[in-house]
Amino acid sequence: MACFNAVLFDVDGTLIHSSPGILATMEYTFQSVGIDPAGIDLTRYLGPPLRRSFGEHMRREEDVERMVRIYRDRYHEVGQHMCQVFPGVREMLGRLKDSGVKLYTATSKPTSVVTPILREQGLAGYFTFIGGASEDKSVDTKTAVMHTVLTRPELKGAKVLMVGDRADDMRGAADCKVPAAAVLYGYGSREELLAFKPCFMARTCEELTDFILGL
Repeated sequence: MACFNAVLFDVDGTLIHSSPGILATMEYTFQSVGIDPAGIDLTRYLGPPLRRSFGEHMRREEDVERMVRIYRDRYHEVGQHMCQVFPGVREMLGRLKDSGVKLYTATSKPTSVVTPILREQGLAGYFTFIGGASEDKSVDTKTAVMHTVLTRPELKGAKVLMVGDRADDMRGAADCKVPAAAVLYGYGSREELLAFKPCFMARTCEELTDFILGL
């Protein structure tokens, strides 16, 4: 019997190996606004919302929004097609769905961006609902995304688990008062994740599936 009725999955670094496309698009965006990306650790921006990342380099809101537009246009054209599914993800989602666990995403990517990626990778059909950020700032943090998903009526009273690979995922789960499991094959370090005391740390998708199913 499954330990959880529903699971919210982060996407980048948890289901999808998306860093090649994200990093290439980040580099393009910085270059487009006259910032040399050579001295910037772009891997820091794998996971956090775009506006927060670009806000570290631009003071004016309109300049941040310009970078967001440049990034999204380029990512739509090129970056999103550089994704690959992590080993074991399809098997994990299949086992969980077959066991009656409802599956959702909770990603900082806008829903309009992540949905075609999941379709292209053959994952969209596993999910009851694809939850993501808004195009504007109204739903722009992992906490806000999770809250939006958790307010769905079918999740009332459900035992929910959040799964992710970065501090933002763990923080969002803590803010929404749901347990979080961390994956160690993604983009966050063990130290980054341990600071939030996740209920489980999975080295593989198989380990995570067994934990969720109580095996």
